[in-house]
Amino acid sequence: MTEALFNEDAYLTSCEARVTGINERGGIVLDRTVFYATSGGQPGDSGKLVLPGGREIVIATTVKGDKPGEIVHVPAEGQDLPQTGDAVTGLIDWERRLKLMKMHTACHLVTVTCPYPITGASVGEEASRVDFDIPEPPTKEDLTAALNEMIAAAHPITTRWISEDELDANPGLVKSKNVRPPRGTGRVRLVLIGENGVIDSQPCGGTHVASTGEIGKLIVTKIENKGRENRRIRFTFG
Repeated sequence: MTEALFNEDAYLTSCEARVTGINERGGIVLDRTVFYATSGGQPGDSGKLVLPGGREIVIATTVKGDKPGEIVHVPAEGQDLPQTGDAVTGLIDWERRLKLMKMHTACHLVTVTCPYPITGASVGEEASRVDFDIPEPPTKEDLTAALNEMIAAAHPITTRWISEDELDANPGLVKSKNVRPPRGTGRVRLVLIGENGVIDSQPCGGTHVASTGEIGKLIVTKIENKGRENRRIRFTFG
């Protein structure tokens, strides 16, 4: 397994690591990383790996590997690969990551304003969407007002781990209609918004800001009909 440092501190921008393998597609596996792997609608991080001599390897994206807990750093085309055992310094594109953190946190707030089963989501740097199984959503204006009220309140955002048995005993924590949190490690990470999760509490492996106040103003730009009871809510930074 790759030690996912972002699970405990999403604000880490770099780390020292060692190459533990190169997969058959040229992906680089490290023993530890600050690079988030594509999952849950959030894109994987980009950035670079720096070797002791100063040579840089540009990382185009990051994905999950074939083995449980494995994170693969995908180099940009034409990069010379490191050797297994090499020491590297990993540095993420922090400006891009911070935008994704704000947007991913905003997606959680959207699920608070629309407490219905989630059928899909996509996190972008400037705009995102969340899909719901809901016959009639609130208006764009009402959603925008509710989101910005929670943002202005600067609610703290924290994480904690619970056991898989605890999750089974509290099925209401899972908001997704079709996707369940990954299992097999014995524990699940919860993201809590507000003191003790008073605003929201749900399983999530993504990266988030430490306060809703960091998101900045949001605007709900469109509500689309994607089926008999499926509605897509699109929003962007204001």
